[in-house]
Amino acid sequence: MADTQQVDPVDPKAGRKATRLAQRIGSFSKAHGGAEGQVAYIGQRGARIVLVGEDGAWGDIVAPTYAIAEEAVRKSGITVHESFDGEFAAKVRTGPYEWSRMAGIQLGGPSNR
Repeated sequence: MADTQQVDPVDPKAGRKATRLAQRIGSFSKAHGGAEGQVAYIGQRGARIVLVGEDGAWGDIVAPTYAIAEEAVRKSGITVHESFDGEFAAKVRTGPYEWSRMAGIQLGGPSNR
């Protein structure tokens, strides 16, 4: 299970990290006409914040804990989805690089090493 506690107000480092991540999310959102996101627990490494811009561009940011990731998306003000499927996933636009990396390797295409 993911740790869903709020960022500890006694730990100023966690608050600063969430603020820095929120600023990065805000920059992405501004550059892509707005953004939506989804937070996924990735184990000991923390949590992955997947961002999808209104223009279909996508990216991700890794937070050290799930709580910091949740605080960062809350501070950024973006819409957060429970899962990465349906209409949200359909907003992602991929280009030649992604097709080459994701499908090309499996189909014998270039490895892009």
